[in-house]
Amino acid sequence: MQGTGIQWCDDTVNPTMGCDGCELWGPQRKSCYAGILHERKRGRHLGFAPSFEQVTRFEGRMAKAARLPDLRDRSRLDKPWLDGSPRLIFVSDMSDALSRAISFEYLEQEIIDNVTSPEGQRHRWLWLTKRPPRMAEFSAQLLAWGIRWPANLWAGTSITSAAMTSRIDALLGVGNDSTVRFLSVEPQVEAIDLDAWLPTIDWVIQGGESGQDARPFDLAWARTLRDACRRAKVPYFLKQLGTAPMVGGQPLRLRDRHGGDWDEWPENLRVRQVPTVRVPRVRPEIALKALGQAVSSRI
Repeated sequence: MQGTGIQWCDDTVNPTMGCDGCELWGPQRKSCYAGILHERKRGRHLGFAPSFEQVTRFEGRMAKAARLPDLRDRSRLDKPWLDGSPRLIFVSDMSDALSRAISFEYLEQEIIDNVTSPEGQRHRWLWLTKRPPRMAEFSAQLLAWGIRWPANLWAGTSITSAAMTSRIDALLGVGNDSTVRFLSVEPQVEAIDLDAWLPTIDWVIQGGESGQDARPFDLAWARTLRDACRRAKVPYFLKQLGTAPMVGGQPLRLRDRHGGDWDEWPENLRVRQVPTVRVPRVRPEIALKALGQAVSSRI
């Protein structure tokens, strides 16, 4: 889709639609916005999977996105924080392309081939998954095929709670020393300590949950992560406060139902930074050693 309301990218593209399920979409909870849209539109819109659980391939979408004009020298009037960057394209906002039904051969042909094409190399592609172990497997398979992870394909994973931080360890196995790795800490539903991992990460996006059944987002969590990123010299991007932001245990009433209008936020939380030049981070083995030390110190 050319153009998107998602504040941290210019466009979205979905080489697949649907998902195997996650903590936001399963028997206990169905709050994933992609799943909700599938439920509303399935059978009535050709661009959607028959059901969210039926992961479906959509060939050609990546090639179409690759042909979009370069934005490096253009101003984004509605997203000035992206000015100066190549076009940022979010891969798989309506799906998880690392679902088991999708073969590595398809991912190589549909994603890697188009990201590395002459047109695709003009853009930055931000691939987000809740299945980083499978992304790491795919990265290893590419290497076995003699293909390096593309430098313009950023690898990211979603962290919604403290229990999901284990995904970061798998993310560190994706790509190589030049790979940009990012975290989408959204929707954050509880306090999360990311200090041990931040030296290995290149970008952090944070946000509260939106929708009818949204869980609270404490603004203290935003300040904590903002400060931690500042100490670790990691670009920090606060996307939205969500539908149920809290301050000092009390609801913060906002006009924007997603809490995405930063004019309504406290000024010290209006931080939307985007990585520009890749800065080498600590090697994964060093980061894991630091993580072990951090865990030991808390026992």
